[in-house]
Amino acid sequence: MTATLEVTDLHKSFGGVQAVAGVSLRVAAGELLALIGPNGAGKSTCFNMLNGQLRPDRGSVKLRGEEIAGMPPRKVWRLGVGRTFQITATFGSMSVLENVQMALLSHERRIFDIWNPVAKRDATRAMALLERVGMVGQAARPCGVLAYGDLKRVELAIALANEPALLLMDEPTAGMAPAERVALMELTARIAREGKIAVLFTEHDMDVVFSHADRLLVLDRGRPIAEGSPAEVRRDPKVREVYLGTGATHGYA
Repeated sequence: MTATLEVTDLHKSFGGVQAVAGVSLRVAAGELLALIGPNGAGKSTCFNMLNGQLRPDRGSVKLRGEEIAGMPPRKVWRLGVGRTFQITATFGSMSVLENVQMALLSHERRIFDIWNPVAKRDATRAMALLERVGMVGQAARPCGVLAYGDLKRVELAIALANEPALLLMDEPTAGMAPAERVALMELTARIAREGKIAVLFTEHDMDVVFSHADRLLVLDRGRPIAEGSPAEVRRDPKVREVYLGTGATHGYA
């Protein structure tokens, strides 16, 4: 299976602390890979190296065969990496539609066109993205008045504005009610498979992980300790020892 994302031997230290040590992974088009582990396992550091917020000390990050390690976030985004965050980041005073239009304009380096009537042509494309995430009916509402679950859907539409080959999702269901979590992940999986988008996500809710991930990679103290299908990882004795079996101690973060 051809990998959309291929990470090889990734390392990152902060002072004397080895945050990530020897992480390698592959994600294919249309596949959902969950990156899990206890607090401090190195998940966020990995994400920040993949989308350019951090430069690896060493290792390779290839997107569709092109090396992107060390590139700035804006360039990584324009090459086809979308990202959602644990805490949603939208312009609260702007409408849902305008937030998505801003993402489209940014992708095309036309950010100052937001004040130009010509930018209205992007409304059709923005509405199409909102339709994909089930938010057309709220297009005119300011993001600042939306329920949190709806904000997550808007954020997903924004992440899709650059037609990503890879979608990085950091705690996508954080703060959502159980039913909303399931609905968002089912939506994400459908969009990923229909659009052949590779998805790498971290998640607090293990029910979400084991129900929606095709494969899991488990980190502990920056190092991979297990990889495989949800059933294989659930049975792994090392994973149960350091993570699943001691959830009350470590937390599922």
